[in-house]
Amino acid sequence: MRIDKFLKVSRLIKRRTIANEACDAGRILVNGKVVKASYTVKTGDIIEIGFGNKSVKVKVEELLQSTKKDEAKEMFSYL
Repeated sequence: MRIDKFLKVSRLIKRRTIANEACDAGRILVNGKVVKASYTVKTGDIIEIGFGNKSVKVKVEELLQSTKKDEAKEMFSYL
């Protein structure tokens, strides 16, 4: 699954276009490396998202194509 789609489906970022723009701006890191929106996410990856002056670090637990709001939290765990 692409990183921009994962961020949207897991509800870490509200819209896929915003996730895409964050990748283009270099604010998304996977395992310590800046990635493009087309990067393929795997379970176990560590994703760091820069939101202004704070950042969020999560570990990918599972990949789902679509989820309900309450199930989305099971896709990742905060670090």
